[in-house]
Amino acid sequence: MKLSNSFKERKSLGHDVFEYLKKAIIDQTITPGSRLVESKIADMLGISRTPLREAFHKLEREDWIEKVSSGGFQVVTMTKDDIEQTFGIRSVLEAHAARLAAENHTIKDLVPLEKKMKEFKICLELKKDSDKLQEINTQFHDLLYSLSKSPRLIKMIDQLRAQISRFRQILLKQTEYAHESNEDHIKMLEAIKNRDGEKVEELVRQHIIKGRDVVLTKLKQEETKKKSA
Repeated sequence: MKLSNSFKERKSLGHDVFEYLKKAIIDQTITPGSRLVESKIADMLGISRTPLREAFHKLEREDWIEKVSSGGFQVVTMTKDDIEQTFGIRSVLEAHAARLAAENHTIKDLVPLEKKMKEFKICLELKKDSDKLQEINTQFHDLLYSLSKSPRLIKMIDQLRAQISRFRQILLKQTEYAHESNEDHIKMLEAIKNRDGEKVEELVRQHIIKGRDVVLTKLKQEETKKKSA
């Protein structure tokens, strides 16, 4: 794992280190199952162990890392069951948010969504990197669920999607899935415009389940590769 050493002691250091390490786990700079050696990370970041321990404890509380029997921590590796449950819960929450969006939006609320859809399409056509697609995809969904006008629901979705976000690169690197995702977004927006809550709810549910299946297929391929190595 290669990390920056740009940190300096400051009041919010523990939180900043937490955010930094969480991002590294999400983009897999720190890979699933990696051991986190306190002394090495503190040296790499140029910080004392106190804010690092604060960050570790918060990462553990939010299920990004876990204690190992021999001492210290390692990055959590999501199992098949973890993935199925997390995507399943997410499909229910986000589908409900989409239904509320169809019922509660105004016409002007849809302008930013249409803009993001165009950006996504252009990015696909130019074959830009998956990081950019991931960014636009996240922004599209954030805008969509904000139209639910339900802060509590949005908070629950955000907490769950943070765990799912480590799989977005896997999903959007799949060219066929990325194009299907764009088509799904078009259908979602059309259903919202028509205030068809039932239809957009089903579209979002199927969209997320489709993503789950792609991730599970990739996981199975990696397990097969490890066994044959």
